[in-house]
Amino acid sequence: MTLFRARVYSPLASASESPSDPANHLCLEDGFVRTSEGRITGVGPWDRRPPSGTGEEVVNLGPDKLLTPGFVDTHLHAPQLQMIGSYGGHLLEWLNQYTFPTEARFVDDDYARRIATALFDDLLRNGTLSALIFSSIHKKATGRFFEEAERRGFRAIIGKTMMDRNAPPALTETADQSYADSRELLLHWNGRGLLKYAITPRFAPTSSEQLLELAGDLKREFADVHVQSHISENAAEVRWVRELYPDAKHYADVYDRAGLLSSRTVLAHGVHLTGPELALLAEREVKIAHCPNSNLFLGSGLFPLRTVQARGIGVGLGSDIGGGTTSSIFNAMADAYKVQQVQGVSLSPFELWYLATLGGARALSLELETGSLEIGKSADLLVLNLKATPLLALRTERVESFDQLLAGLIFMGDDRLVETAYIQGRLVHDRSLRSREGHSAH
Repeated sequence: MTLFRARVYSPLASASESPSDPANHLCLEDGFVRTSEGRITGVGPWDRRPPSGTGEEVVNLGPDKLLTPGFVDTHLHAPQLQMIGSYGGHLLEWLNQYTFPTEARFVDDDYARRIATALFDDLLRNGTLSALIFSSIHKKATGRFFEEAERRGFRAIIGKTMMDRNAPPALTETADQSYADSRELLLHWNGRGLLKYAITPRFAPTSSEQLLELAGDLKREFADVHVQSHISENAAEVRWVRELYPDAKHYADVYDRAGLLSSRTVLAHGVHLTGPELALLAEREVKIAHCPNSNLFLGSGLFPLRTVQARGIGVGLGSDIGGGTTSSIFNAMADAYKVQQVQGVSLSPFELWYLATLGGARALSLELETGSLEIGKSADLLVLNLKATPLLALRTERVESFDQLLAGLIFMGDDRLVETAYIQGRLVHDRSLRSREGHSAH
């Protein structure tokens, strides 16, 4: 049993239908979070805390630390970690020039192990405690990502990418083999501890109708399993899908005809969705992973957040590494703000933090377990250092409201802010320990 004392901030699952309304958030200048056996058993103002039990550890963090839910990344490509920041080109050119050659390297087991270790190092360092993850097409490499997530105690939903056309020979497979490998991985990993499997056709252009139909067969057999793919990221991509699937009503219909759209489907991007597509996605309760950093970096376009939300479609934030140039959800929040700002929409710091935590958890159907600091949920929490850098210390020392405090963290924050991180009450990242290890290594 542990009792943390610090500033506390969290969106509230019970009252977050208007994420910008401060009444829908827990904002405590001097608060507590009590955990026991991996669960949150109490949260509230420090002066109203129940008496401590026998053997309870009290961790007094002080007013310069903020307790907040762990971040949720709703879209990233694990095999693209080493190619982050690769220069040049829009989506389709970039895939051929950088992505496919990089992903082909995952036939090498040693390389897959190395990147898996580096990926979860990076995610935890940045405060991401839950993520929906694309692997490569390789069954063994996908297993390595699952193994490393399990070793870290990370909350991960991972899928082997399925591709059988319009990619280099080293990255194409038969539809039948893709189905067989995916099913084998699903049976082995789905529901194992904090791990879940996602059926993962890369996107319509690299999928034959047979492959999508077999992916749909998996979904029909395992109705509660997640599905992840891409949709309408780039205007040229949308035109290509129209050429490849002339009988489909639109891009979203390609997936729907295969039976891949449900409340556990997360489609990345959705920058260029049409009205009929939005209506279909809303009817199927599909979620969208908004990846603003990647959309800007690849010049894909500006995500129409309010239009999507007006249809009742859930949205979470994704880093989309390596199209995204960082795994930092602070950066995802900051870029989401900018993308909406140039469209005449000003997102409040409360809403941005909601999208990064509870909104992301809802997108991944994990809201009963994580995404907010509420009694009964998993103790997935971050301790943020409000004086992590000299400028941040200067920025936060006289902040008079929680929205202004969060704004400073969003626009100035990076991995240096994340002091410690816990999943199910277990310490999974300690910046001070890693700093000492790094120093001694030199």
